Amino acid sequence: MITVNVSKQSNFPVKSSLIKKRLREFLVKEGIVSDCVVSVAVVGEEKMLEIGKKHLKDKLLHNVLSFTESEIKGDFIYPPDGKIYLGDIIICYPKVLEEAKEEGTLIDEKACDLVEHGALHLLGKHHE
Repeated sequence: MITVNVSKQSNFPVKSSLIKKRLREFLVKEGIVSDCVVSVAVVGEEKMLEIGKKHLKDKLLHNVLSFTESEIKGDFIYPPDGKIYLGDIIICYPKVLEEAKEEGTLIDEKACDLVEHGALHLLGKHHE
């Protein structure tokens, strides 16, 4: 079973249930069949800048960031419950709004697209 945990800062109005459903479907499509856990956080600009500064040493406002367990806490360890922790995906709600408006897409669709993009990074697929 794929478990997706979603937390939102400041009650940003994105549909957690849609993010969970889309991410589960995406991971299955990508061949993930093991029990695993992914955390998704929806944050504001200040928090996203803080995360970028701390982990990437930059001052850019990213739309999405993702971190595997090994990037945050050292060596990857398989948990005793048998579930693999794939990592964290963080999306910046104000950037979601901005990009959805520019692209003429729904906010929830843009949020899910960014979460899927972050999931690709957790799976080791990066920009060329």
